[in-house]
Amino acid sequence: MALRSYLFVAWLYGWMAICGILYLPAILLPRIVTQRAIRLYAQIIRVGLKLICNIDTEIRGREHIPQGPFIYAGKHHCMLDIFIPFIVTSDPAIVLKRELLFYPFLGWYALKTKMIPIDRAGTSKTLKAIVAEARERVEKGRAVVIFPEGTRTAPYSEPSYQPAGISALNKALDLPIVPVATNAGLCWPARGTRRKPGKIIYEILPPIAAGLDRKALMPRLESDLETASNRLLEEGAAVQKEKLG
Repeated sequence: MALRSYLFVAWLYGWMAICGILYLPAILLPRIVTQRAIRLYAQIIRVGLKLICNIDTEIRGREHIPQGPFIYAGKHHCMLDIFIPFIVTSDPAIVLKRELLFYPFLGWYALKTKMIPIDRAGTSKTLKAIVAEARERVEKGRAVVIFPEGTRTAPYSEPSYQPAGISALNKALDLPIVPVATNAGLCWPARGTRRKPGKIIYEILPPIAAGLDRKALMPRLESDLETASNRLLEEGAAVQKEKLG
């Protein structure tokens, strides 16, 4: 598995460079063309997981995605999480850390697709800027993607949700919030290169209606995400045990 893991890392970044170069002309074209390029790369990642690491991926609950703009609130285990929105939505705007804008290819395409960069050590002024940018994206019919924990966490670890961002978006945008649970960390750790055979599942949960205040929203969102993710961890652990023999 160590060898397979290194081969997958080569696949991951090799195809990032290939797609990044091949689709450079897309930067001069409408944003949706670049979004499709990223969607293709996301599917290439899934193929590599299957062929190299014996990791299946499944996305459930697409029927819960609303028509029109919404807030996608995902459990965050690993890098793969940021590519799933490109598969399940047509034009996502992801709230991401500003440092990613300085990465070759990744940063260029994030700028072109008008993602929402944040300074994680920012002030209330930063929060207002995020809300303003998110409102602009929503006016163009886009889904806003945020990971309420703020950073990647390992499976079974104590959750530590950061309510400021998701609460501000909820209040300002007045949109349904769609929780997305996962067990991805069983196969793809938050840090390091080691991958383990198994099955990564993303489950899109029923939307939380717009209009909940912060005191009602956060317990509901955390309960939905943690309950579903824990169930997926149990399912994924059984598959992993079978694959590892």
